[in-house]
Amino acid sequence: QVQLVESGGGLVQAGGSLRLSCAASGTIFTLNTMAWYRQAPGNQRELVASITAGGTINYADSVKGRFSISRDNAKNTVYLQMNSLKPADTAVYYCNYRSYVAPTRNYWGQGTQVTVSS
Repeated sequence: QVQLVESGGGLVQAGGSLRLSCAASGTIFTLNTMAWYRQAPGNQRELVASITAGGTINYADSVKGRFSISRDNAKNTVYLQMNSLKPADTAVYYCNYRSYVAPTRNYWGQGTQVTVSS
């Protein structure tokens, strides 16, 4: 019911920046949390950053001060600005949507590869 289309991944050198976008479409509940997760080979999927409809933000300690999450509710789009990228940031990044009202409405994007070279 909710489709998440991600863009912006790619290859970047350490210290560089990328901006990920995720546009949600379908049956969108306005009271939702959108988030970015990532999963590197051999690692578990981990939360990178989340943002509620009201703008409450949480970041993983590993990205605080470097990454910024934002959203445009009118466009049902969430962004992840990634600065000062490190090789350890290399992972597949996944967009996530979760409704407050109906928590079972929990959807994932297909993932976009971010590779940071040293």
